[in-house]
Amino acid sequence: MLTNLINAAESLPQAWRSKIIGRTGGANIKVIRMDEAGIPTESHPDFDEGFLVVEGQMTLEIEGRLVPMNAGDFYLVPAGQAHSVRPGARGVLFLIDAE
Repeated sequence: MLTNLINAAESLPQAWRSKIIGRTGGANIKVIRMDEAGIPTESHPDFDEGFLVVEGQMTLEIEGRLVPMNAGDFYLVPAGQAHSVRPGARGVLFLIDAE
């Protein structure tokens, strides 16, 4: 199945509402359209969460540490670590989680 992540994100009716585009090995494969709002702090005790910036930029905050990310950057947040996306993010995000 071929999916253009940028087109899929642009078709979403609302920013920060993910769309599951597939599943593999018990993980959800998602695409998200980011906007300036960011997302509040969350933590997942039972699974890691992978963030890949497809287009644009964002800043992850992981337990108080800032991680600037640009297109092509990937970060795997280990299970149980508190994380958020700081305001000012924009573009397309590819997300892998088990939720």
